[in-house]
Amino acid sequence: MTPAAEFATIDAVRDFNRFYTGFLGVLNKAYLDSPYTLTDVRVLFEVGFRGGVAASALTRDLHLDPAYLSRIVKRFREDGLIETTPDPSDARSQVIKVTEKGQRQFEEFVRRSRAQIAGYFERLAIGAPEQVVAAMRTIQDTLGADETTASPAIIRNHRIGDIGWIVQSQGRFYSEEYGWDQRFEGLVAEVAGKFLSNFNPQKDRCWIAERGGLNVGSAMIADGGNGIAKLRLLYVDKAARGLGLGKLLVDECIRFSRDASYEKLSLWTNDILDTARAIYIKAGFRLVAEEKHRMFGPELNGQTWELDL
Repeated sequence: MTPAAEFATIDAVRDFNRFYTGFLGVLNKAYLDSPYTLTDVRVLFEVGFRGGVAASALTRDLHLDPAYLSRIVKRFREDGLIETTPDPSDARSQVIKVTEKGQRQFEEFVRRSRAQIAGYFERLAIGAPEQVVAAMRTIQDTLGADETTASPAIIRNHRIGDIGWIVQSQGRFYSEEYGWDQRFEGLVAEVAGKFLSNFNPQKDRCWIAERGGLNVGSAMIADGGNGIAKLRLLYVDKAARGLGLGKLLVDECIRFSRDASYEKLSLWTNDILDTARAIYIKAGFRLVAEEKHRMFGPELNGQTWELDL
């Protein structure tokens, strides 16, 4: 990603944050028409939902300063919303539970919050609330996941819409990462278009790597004629690097080509794509030709690799 593109992306996130904090009323001193702030209400939500929680757990999970939480707890205790007892597992902490009054206030906050959201959605067009929720889920899954909780990747055959994704994702990636111009996107579109126009399920195949419902990789086999299969458009998104998806996609290409009775598998790449070249070499491909070119702007060294099947 170029510096200008990176700054534009970061600024877009900052703009969204400003919009969303204002939309939610995060900075308001009175949240949901109550005498409490959003942080106050969030603390009561957590205590109410959990049916009692250690103060040390709240400071950790909500990233709160212990002294700040102590002031909130003190106010809630004075208002009769909570009660505290010593934490048997931590002498420096206390267990917080809602009182009957606190439970009623907690339930009222839940009602008001739901009514607030319902009011927002009532003003939207049919289908728009579902789009908003899907976008929220994407943000949560993408930014909140780590390698221990993220969904495993799957390799599947292409579906309607996947080929368009291949053109868009590869055109953008190679422009941002390597400075390749629109001619590369044009080449990808040409290859993808011919694949669809000439598609023969006995001799052609496209695989999509998918993770958490999102496309993160692709590869194609197209009939090159004379018993030669062509491996085209191998790609793994940055978000899925290190998972071995490139190797899995190439393995699928080799297996299918053998099953389809091709004699040889051929591919064209550029020598700056080190990760892909390492996969080809490990799979047994051999370099048969190379030449300098400026097909996409910068000077590159194109290479043709082949694998006898």
